[in-house]
Amino acid sequence: HEIVRVVTEVGRKVQNFKVGDKFRVGCIVGSCRSCDSCAENLENYCPKMIFNNLSTYLDGTPAYGGYSDIMVIDQHYGIRIPENMSLDAIAPLLCAGITVYKYYGLDKPGPHIAVVGPGGLGHMAVKFAKAFGAKVTVISTSPNKKEEAIARLGANSFLVSRDTQQLQVRFISSFHIRHMAVKFAKAFGAKVTVVSTSPNKKEEAITHLGADSLLVSRDSQLLQAADGTMDVIINTVVVHALLLLINLQKTHGKLVMVTLTKRKIVARSVIGGIKET
Repeated sequence: HEIVRVVTEVGRKVQNFKVGDKFRVGCIVGSCRSCDSCAENLENYCPKMIFNNLSTYLDGTPAYGGYSDIMVIDQHYGIRIPENMSLDAIAPLLCAGITVYKYYGLDKPGPHIAVVGPGGLGHMAVKFAKAFGAKVTVISTSPNKKEEAIARLGANSFLVSRDTQQLQVRFISSFHIRHMAVKFAKAFGAKVTVVSTSPNKKEEAITHLGADSLLVSRDSQLLQAADGTMDVIINTVVVHALLLLINLQKTHGKLVMVTLTKRKIVARSVIGGIKET
C-alpha cells in the first residue's frame, strides 16, 4: 500500500503529471470529495475513503494496490517525487512516515519524545525526531530491543514497559470531579453525554445532573452509533479502555485525562491526507 511508480500514460485532462514522472501513491486512491474531512484535505478520515488495496473503486473494479502490474488513479491522489530522490527511500513515508510525522512535535528540536513500540511506525518516529534534534526515549515490552533502539536508530534512552521500577503510574478518581464536569458543560450550553459502565446511572446523569444522554460503555451497538461524535471527552475514571474513548472522538477532538496527576491530552492519528503527505 506504499507504492512508487513511473508514469506511463496520462489522460488528456491531466495537468499534474507527464509521462516519465516519478510519482507515489499512498493508502488513499479515492474519497467522496464533498464531506467536511475532504474539504479540510483530510481524505484519510472520509467515511467513503477508498484504500489502494483490498477495496473496490467506484466503478466496481477491485483495487490490488502494489500487487498490480499497472494502476490507474485520479491525479488528485498521486504525489510527485523529486527526480533526485530514490524510490525505495520514499515508499515508507507514504504510510508509516506521514502517520507519525503529523503535528506531533517531531519537526522541531527541544522536546523529549517517547516512542512506544520500535516497529515499522516506531522506526519512522525515532528517525524523524532525531533528525530534527529531539531527545528520544524508546519504550518497549522487550529488553531485547534496546540495542536496536539506541545503536541502530539513535535513540537517547530505552525503557522496558514491564519494569515497574522504571514506569510508575498513579491514578486519581473523584466522584465530585465527574459531577462538576457535567454541570460546567451544561452551564455553558454544551450538549453532554455521560459515559458509564452501568445503565443504573441514567437517572442520576440526566435527571439530577442535566446531561442530555447516557452512553453505556458495555453496549457495543450504542458505542458504534456514537463513533466519532464527541468534540471533547473529559475522562474522570480509569475503568474505560482508552481505545473505546478515542473512537468516540471527532476528528481533532480532545480527550482530557483528568484522573491523571498532571494535565494530559490524548490525540489519535491514521495515515494522512493528500496535502499532508
